[in-house]
Amino acid sequence: MKQPFVDIRGLTKVFGSLTALNKCDLSIHQGEVFGLLGPNGAGKSTLIRLLLGFLNPTSGAALINGLDCHRQRVKVHNCVSYLPGDARIFKMMRGRHALRFFCDMREDADYGRATDLAQRLELDLSRLVAFMSTGMRHKLALSICLASSSPLLILDEPTANLDPTVRGEVIKLVAEAKAAGRTVIFSSHVLSEIEDVCDRVGILRAGELVHLQSMKTLLRQHRIKARLLGELPEVPQELQSVLKIRQEDGRVQIETPGELSSVLGWLAAANLQDVYVQPIGLRAIYDRYHHSSIVANSSSESA
Repeated sequence: MKQPFVDIRGLTKVFGSLTALNKCDLSIHQGEVFGLLGPNGAGKSTLIRLLLGFLNPTSGAALINGLDCHRQRVKVHNCVSYLPGDARIFKMMRGRHALRFFCDMREDADYGRATDLAQRLELDLSRLVAFMSTGMRHKLALSICLASSSPLLILDEPTANLDPTVRGEVIKLVAEAKAAGRTVIFSSHVLSEIEDVCDRVGILRAGELVHLQSMKTLLRQHRIKARLLGELPEVPQELQSVLKIRQEDGRVQIETPGELSSVLGWLAAANLQDVYVQPIGLRAIYDRYHHSSIVANSSSESA
C-alpha cells in the first residue's frame, strides 16, 4: 500500500493547561486536496505550525514525504510552500522586487511564473507594498507561494480579503496544482470553496479531529422536501435502514445517503406537490459539530 504523503500519528500539542491539539491521526495522499474546517481556536493553526516544524509536539509525530516535521524541518521546508493567513512582506519593496526576492530564495521558484500568477490575480506589481491594500498584499503572497513547484502546498485562508472573481481564480489555481500531482492542505471558513476544490475535509473541534468526510460521498447525499397529499407508500425494504424520513404538518422531508434513482422510483407512487431536491452539503455535516456562524458561499467574506 502506498505510504501517505502527509502522515500524522497521535499528534498532540499542550500549552500549559490548554490542549491545542489532542491525539490527531490523519493521512493525506499525494495529489489530494484536503480541507481543514473549524472555528477560530479549533486547532487548525496549531496543526499547520506543527507540520511546518514551527512547534515541537508534546507527543506523537508528523511526517511529510517520510521526513519528521520537527527533527527534519529544514528538509521539510524544501518540499513545502506555505501561505500564512497574515503574510508579512517588506513594505518598502515594490511588488515585482518582492517577487524577485522570494523567488531567488528558493531553487524551485520561478519568477516568470510568479509574474504570470500576479497577472492572473489582477495585481499591480509596480506599487510599493506599503501602499497596497490588504487584498493586494494577499495576492502578492499568493503569487510568491504558488510560484514554487514544491510537492506540498499549505494554504491558510487563501481567498481572504479577495473579491469573488479573484477567489474563483484561486480555486482554479488549486485545481491546477492537484492536476499536476501536487498535494494541497486548504484551510478555509468558506464552505462552498471546500466543496468545490477538496477531495476530503477534516473538521476540528477544541483541538480534536472529530470528523473526516469524503466530498465525493457527501455530494451523493440529498434531501427531498415536499408537500404530502395523503400517505407515503410503504418504504421498500432495501431503503428502510438508509432513509431518514420526517413528516410534520402535511410536509415530508427525506434524507438519502446514496443514489437518488431508487428513492425517486419509490416516491413516484406518492401524491406530492412542491417537490424540492437539494444536496445535503457540507453545512449539514459541519453543523453537527459547530453551531457558530460560518461563511456558506464564496462571495461572502471569510470569518
